[in-house]
Amino acid sequence: MARRRNDFAQKYPRVLTLVSRCRSWLPPLNFITIHYAYFISVCLISSLIFWGSASPAWSISYIDSLFLVVSAMTEAGLNTVNLSKLTTWQQTLLFLLIIFGSSIWVSIWTVLARKHAFEQRFRDVVQAERLRRASHGGSTLSLARLPHLFSPRRPISPNSTHMRSPAYRLSSVDNQNISPPEVGGIGNDNSASQEPPSSPAHIVFVESHRPDTRAREENSATSTATQQPPPDSRPVRRSVIAYDGPQESTKCDFSMINFLAHRSSSRNAQFHDLTREEREHLGGCEYRALKVLALLVPAYFVFWQLLGCLALGAWINNNQPGPPLGNGINPWWLGIFNGASAFNNSGMSLLDANMIPFQNSYFVLITMGLMILAGNTAYPIFLRLIVWSLMKVLKLVTEDDEHNTLKDTLKFILQYPRRVYTNLFPARATWWLLFMLVLLNSIDWVGFEVLNIGNPAIESIPAGSRALDGLFQAIAVRSGGFYVVPIPSVYIGLQVLYVIMMYISVYPVVITMRHSNVYEERSLGIYIEDKAPEVDPEQRILNGQPSSKVSAQGGMSALHRALSRTITWHGVGARPPPSPQRPESRISFISQQINGQLAHDLWWLSLAILVIVTINTSNFMADPVNFSVFNVIFEVVSAYGCVGISVGVPYDSYSFCGGWHPASKLLLCAVMLRGRHRGLPVALDRAVRLPGEELEQEEEEDHRIRRSMVVNRRVSSEA
Repeated sequence: MARRRNDFAQKYPRVLTLVSRCRSWLPPLNFITIHYAYFISVCLISSLIFWGSASPAWSISYIDSLFLVVSAMTEAGLNTVNLSKLTTWQQTLLFLLIIFGSSIWVSIWTVLARKHAFEQRFRDVVQAERLRRASHGGSTLSLARLPHLFSPRRPISPNSTHMRSPAYRLSSVDNQNISPPEVGGIGNDNSASQEPPSSPAHIVFVESHRPDTRAREENSATSTATQQPPPDSRPVRRSVIAYDGPQESTKCDFSMINFLAHRSSSRNAQFHDLTREEREHLGGCEYRALKVLALLVPAYFVFWQLLGCLALGAWINNNQPGPPLGNGINPWWLGIFNGASAFNNSGMSLLDANMIPFQNSYFVLITMGLMILAGNTAYPIFLRLIVWSLMKVLKLVTEDDEHNTLKDTLKFILQYPRRVYTNLFPARATWWLLFMLVLLNSIDWVGFEVLNIGNPAIESIPAGSRALDGLFQAIAVRSGGFYVVPIPSVYIGLQVLYVIMMYISVYPVVITMRHSNVYEERSLGIYIEDKAPEVDPEQRILNGQPSSKVSAQGGMSALHRALSRTITWHGVGARPPPSPQRPESRISFISQQINGQLAHDLWWLSLAILVIVTINTSNFMADPVNFSVFNVIFEVVSAYGCVGISVGVPYDSYSFCGGWHPASKLLLCAVMLRGRHRGLPVALDRAVRLPGEELEQEEEEDHRIRRSMVVNRRVSSEA
């Protein structure tokens, strides 16, 4: 491939120059730009298909077709046309777009892409070794062995020194011809190629030539894995790690996970000072974790929707078929569509009245409420619970020496989740997310009951159903997009509360995601202070000393510093000058994330509201009550938050934006697209980047920057 590219460049230099000039005007190729390209291209293509599928022909304008497609793809859930009037194919197309725009669906392909990149990286290692052995004679290394080679299997000898050397090469003991089979299974330790155990392959480490690590290697105690070569092997310069075949037991005294826990330089599992072999071990752990997630996440995505949609369709068909039949919709199809819409947090419903006909249907509201939580806000909580439960069950039903690879992989996922997946967080962050989920939903639930006191439209609902309706609306208003009571019928105080909740709906998950990002400090441009260790970290592990402790007094002082920076007399937006006595803290990182999110959101929302109000001036002059500024704000925030609830229009059942001018609808499409992308991880997030040496270099670079800042603070404080 590289040769073809070079030949083309030599043959057509002007074309290459033109392409390079065009690329300078294009955005960088990363997860964010690919995500934008995916959504925009799918929406444009689908809008043409949707527009041409109308019956009678061209009965729906292209602007409305584009709006509905973008609304379904971004999970915004607003509709400018009653969905019951669409053809079955158009409804099916919206159903598919709701699935294809889901954040879980996108994350599945991210996991698969990273897993494939790891496999390609391993194949490159095998191919390079095969070519080298073909020219010198000898063996090649089987791809099936790589998952095993990337897990330490031998006890640790503190006197060995080879693990501190980052350079390495592959070796073997005699001439072998090993074909590269498929990568082994997750929990099966017998997946390597069938070879006699008397001819193991080896990873041999040579002397390091990096000047920045030589002094550290000479002066620090090291933890290493030592294995003497078999008698028939040729002499080597350094110690050898031998792989004795698939029959070797997976039980060992040395745990790579425990070792990495003591080598973490930051709270987000950033590892530094790792040798090349240790980096490969870490890559093997991440690869096996991705293999587990590549099965677990799609299964979660499929089974929740399959069971939920079938349950809703069966219940509606047998117990309450009247509302869908009144709209000309099959009850089974309504249950399936609403189930997928609930799980993916779209809020679209084939019923013109949305969920109002099911005010008293406990089963429908509870099922859809659980699906709303499982597909968005509580997804990281449910997924971590599943992984934790799998590990506990596996330990209970198997012996200690069985399925060790799978057990270690599940433990790695739980201990370092943000190295492998965007929506899986550490235990502490998951508990915080659960607390925020309960808190915000409780506020919405209490607000529904309290702020509607004296409202005849709400108090006419029976008490039991009203309580459940309030809970369902509390869950749906932050992301689900369904409404069980007409939004214009609730009091204005509750509508204002809903505007606030729709805007902050993404904050708990996004702040947790970015705060737990491995490269959060790099993305923010600030580095938390690390104390320079007086004892080598490995020596501390060998001595059994704890890595670090944070006192309650230190936490309170960090909180005080964060509040002092927030409530300051330096002027709006001015930050007090840095001081060695005021290091960055967890709270300052969170406040930095919130400030960045506000800066990203508010100017876009303000500009969109201003332009939309200006375009719809004639509507406001004709009907100032229904086209009020507050209703416009409500609709724009609902679109930007990708929620989907709307105040509607008095003369039809579609959303309020259905009565706007076409230019306003186009602008709202842009608002929905931008709002859909505000909840994404940053482009620097390790969980969305392909594995490579660049990531390893960034971890080491971050550590050097952090340590140099510590030294500078110390020198300035002593001066």
